[in-house]
This record gives sequence, structure tokens and C-alpha cells, in this order.
Amino acid sequence: MAILKKISIFFLRISISIALLIFLFRQVDVNALGSIMQGAQALLLFIAFLVTLFIYFLCFLRWQMLLKAAAIDISKAKLIPSFAGGVFFNSVMPSTIGGDLVRGADLSLHTGKPGAVVATVILDRLNGYAGLVAVALLSLMLGNEIIRDKTIVSSILILTFILVFILLLLFNEFFYSKIKGLLHAPNAGKAILFLENIHDEMHVLCANKKVLLKSFLISFVVQGLSPVVFYIIALSLDIRIPLIYFFIFFPIIGAIILLPISIGGLGLRDTATVFFFAKVGIAKDMSLAVSLLFFFMVLIIAAIGGLIYVFTLRNRRLQHDKA
Repeated sequence: MAILKKISIFFLRISISIALLIFLFRQVDVNALGSIMQGAQALLLFIAFLVTLFIYFLCFLRWQMLLKAAAIDISKAKLIPSFAGGVFFNSVMPSTIGGDLVRGADLSLHTGKPGAVVATVILDRLNGYAGLVAVALLSLMLGNEIIRDKTIVSSILILTFILVFILLLLFNEFFYSKIKGLLHAPNAGKAILFLENIHDEMHVLCANKKVLLKSFLISFVVQGLSPVVFYIIALSLDIRIPLIYFFIFFPIIGAIILLPISIGGLGLRDTATVFFFAKVGIAKDMSLAVSLLFFFMVLIIAAIGGLIYVFTLRNRRLQHDKA
């Protein structure tokens, strides 16, 4: 029954992605959309692709830094495939965090330290979210004269509230003790011990203020570069609007696609992009073209990650068995 339930949920998420895309495609002229995308300037798209690759490189460095802080010594030969697998599965699993489960499980197998590895993955994702909120708040302050939309302001405030809540839940002893009490079900057993282990590992990592600051700065740069990628793609389509709009809208879009109701954020990203950029007068077909071109770039990088993961999987499993 559990397997059938998971299969049903998976197909439900695929259905949601397809339904959102069908809805969007019915709002635009598909032939015109194709012409718009074909007319994109190749050089600018290539620059956007390189910036996207650099973003993934920074994310790899951030995770590697956290692993070292957790005293997990692992070679790049094992770390790169785990990260690459995470990149691939982020694009084909529910929301954009499904790959975190894969890289956490994969690296736990090779290190024998599941609690520490999972703690680094959680903190890595939390750092990314904190950077996203920081970029959104800073952009809102800088662009408050041109953005007076209550939906935008409310969305960014909600993102900030969620971040504060997560931080209190993980690092405030009062809140943690309350949640821990709720988790102590009669049959919890090893699950509680595992959660406690992760919580302890998180505190050890967070005690290293220098690493924490560096990882946050990397996250801030990553979240700052992501809107730039969208901006360059928009320029390739001859969309000329101020860069500040991308810095305000993209963090909100990035948070929306974290919702585990679609596959790799497909459909959600596109719908959110069309919705927010319509507020500044961008036609639906133009916004959708920007979102789809960005998705194709991510898909290419994900495919490369998948190939790295698959072609190194057997060798790494053999090494693990020998150990």
C-alpha cells in the first residue's frame, strides 16, 4: 500500500506540472512562442549558461566547505558524483530539493556518518534559503519606489517569517524541546535518535561561525546571480526592463518552486514567472519563453550531472563493498 501511495503521489505531481503547462500554453500563441525562443541571441544565452554553471560550482564549494567543517574527509572523486546526482534528481523529483535526499543518502553510504552528512545537506539548503531571503529583502528596500504591489511585499514577508520559524525550530532550545516532545511517539524509536543526532550535528556545524559566515556569503552570491541569469535570458529576447525587477521577483519564484507539488518545479516556475512579470507589463509569451529557456539550461546541466552519477555509480559501489 505504501508503494502504491508513493506512485500515486508521484503521478499526481506530474499531472500538476502538465496541467500548469497546458494552462499556460493555452494563454499564448504556441507558434509565436516558438518564434520568440528561436529568435533569442545565442551569445547571450551562452553567457547565461556559463553563469548558471558557475552558480552550481559555488553550490558545490559551499557543500564541500560544510562537509570539511563536519570533519567528513572525502575525495572529490566521490563528492562530485554525489553532488552531480543531486543536481540531476532535483530536476526529476518533486520540488527542487528531491536531489538533496539522493546526495545525502549517497554520501552517507560512503562515509558511514549519515547524521553528519544529512546535517550538512540541511544546513546547505538552509543557507541557500537564507541567501534567497536576504536578496529579496535587500531588493525590496532598494526597489520600494518602483514596486508598491501588496502581493510582492506580502510574499517577501512570508518568506522572511518562514526563515525565522525554521531558525527558531532548529536552534532555539525552547522551540526544539516542544517539537521533540511531539515527536516522542510510542513507536518512534530509531527515528527520534536519528533526528536528535542530526540536531546535534547541526549545532556542531553552527558553532563554527567562520564557516557559517562563508557559506552564507556564498549563498548570497548564488541567489544574487540567479536573477542575473534570468535578466540575461530576457535581454537575449530583447526584453528591456530594469534589473531590480528580477532581483525582487526571482527570490519569490525560487521559493514557490520549493513546494513539493510538481516535478523539478516545472509548471510552477513558469506560472509564477508569467504572473509576476505581468505586473510590469511583460507579455505572457515573452515571460514564458524566458522561463522555458532557463529550464532548458538547467535540464542540460542536470543531464550532465545524471551522466556523471550513472557512469561512476558502479565503481563507487565496488569501492564501498571492498571497504
